[in-house]
Amino acid sequence: MILEYISLTPWLAISIAFIFSVLVGSFLNVVIYRLPVMMEREWQAQLAEINGDTAEQIITDKFNLSVPASTCPSCQHKIRWYENIPVISYLLLRGACSSCKTRISLRYPVVELVTGLLSGFIVYNFGFNLISLALIFLTWCLICLTMIDVDHQLLPDKITLPLIWLGLIVNSFEYFTTLPQALWGAVLGYLSLWSIYWLFKLLTGKEGMGYGDFKLLAALGAWAGASMLPLIILLSSLVGAVLGITMILLRRHDAQNPIPFGPYLACAGWIAMLWGNEITGFYLHFLRV
Repeated sequence: MILEYISLTPWLAISIAFIFSVLVGSFLNVVIYRLPVMMEREWQAQLAEINGDTAEQIITDKFNLSVPASTCPSCQHKIRWYENIPVISYLLLRGACSSCKTRISLRYPVVELVTGLLSGFIVYNFGFNLISLALIFLTWCLICLTMIDVDHQLLPDKITLPLIWLGLIVNSFEYFTTLPQALWGAVLGYLSLWSIYWLFKLLTGKEGMGYGDFKLLAALGAWAGASMLPLIILLSSLVGAVLGITMILLRRHDAQNPIPFGPYLACAGWIAMLWGNEITGFYLHFLRV
């Protein structure tokens, strides 16, 4: 009864999606910061074991998504619950630590707001249903991957690989495409960038992208289907080229340093999931004209 009422009341459904996703956005900030650190610690522990280091030389203090408690990086002030309310606490604290007054990055409330706005927009377009729920979860994952790749040029397997399987499971119910389309989307998504990677490496001797990009495009193919891969690759390449050239011209990026491709793939994939059919239809109609 309650779910039916919410689904029949658009403003309520959008509000619930927005508020809940803003709260999730706060957790995404934790994942974005801590997951790469957790992965680095795992690599260090594995390397230490290979080198035969003693237990005292291996990092053993507990560090995961819940432990230790969040603190100010400058003064180690333990952040209280009322200082950690998404967006609101940032505004009340005027963007600074309550103890040492060190500035808090604007990125934290921005991630929370963007998470809420995109989720609310999905419910606005698709309604309060399982399709929206699946798309919202995909959006959360893409936000995490985007920010981690921007910070570390890393797309963690712990997010990309489950996304591939989840895309196949979701499309076994044909939410976004057929299961064969999803399966071949995953296969061709991986192989397309894998082929470009090796061709570029054979021609130049350099690595043009990471394996995480292959897995992310495979995940997007599993969600959107093989027929959407050309659109995703085209959109991501165009956005990446335009922004990359702009950053270099504005001298905000060294031309010798690699630019992460994951954020462009994530953005293009999200657009394709929402408007892929309309964009493709418009393009085909334009060609006929």
